[in-house]
Amino acid sequence: MNTHYQTLGVERTASAEDIKRAYRKLASQHHPDRGGDTARFQEIQAAYDVIGDEAKRQQYDNPAPQFSGGAPFDFNNIFNMFGTRFQHPGQAQQQQVRMSLWISLADVAQGGRRTVSLGNMTVEIEIPLGINDGDNVQYANLGPGGTNLVVNFRIHPHPRWERQGLNLTQNETVLVWDLILGGELPVRDIQGATLNMTIPAGTQPGTQLRLKGRGLRNRQGEAGDLFVRLQARLPDTIPQELLAQIAQTHGR
Repeated sequence: MNTHYQTLGVERTASAEDIKRAYRKLASQHHPDRGGDTARFQEIQAAYDVIGDEAKRQQYDNPAPQFSGGAPFDFNNIFNMFGTRFQHPGQAQQQQVRMSLWISLADVAQGGRRTVSLGNMTVEIEIPLGINDGDNVQYANLGPGGTNLVVNFRIHPHPRWERQGLNLTQNETVLVWDLILGGELPVRDIQGATLNMTIPAGTQPGTQLRLKGRGLRNRQGEAGDLFVRLQARLPDTIPQELLAQIAQTHGR
């Protein structure tokens, strides 16, 4: 059975940035939206869920001591395995229960309600629109015994979109003729809508075109933009006459 490091193709000494980079590459290759294998994608996601999180990675690299009966030594280790961390009575903040919750970028875009488990009870929370990775949100009286629940939101990197605040950036590869002559490019935003973007004639590779207001939204109603970074691809075959004409034009 592969370790999480082997699944992502990185060494155990890999930096957090190396792990994120490897995850993005593999997730992009195997994402079901792009025809990838769902089981393989889930395996990649599960590996990143653990070693992509500093606390879980430390726990994975240094397993807690076991009793002879097999129960973890520290009860917090049980909850951390499921993304939940408790503060017990007698600790500094007695009126709070804390947990971490991993969500997708689609959850950030759409918000909505999510049922989470707190030991032997479940509660329903609202995911705030536009939430940032690492943000803490307090839900009053939702914890056991009427304590406050504090959720630390973690957001999975997405294989298609890079996020900066409310703005999203995606890469699109087009034929070099589309950059030279101009054209139309269908672009799917995070809400699932397909938009037609105009590529102006004479666009340079690496240019970012903007779709205003098609990024993420927050609770205040502010909307970010969607940027499309264009990369050029040569056609598989180029007519010899065209090559000769180009060579003649450039004095070759």
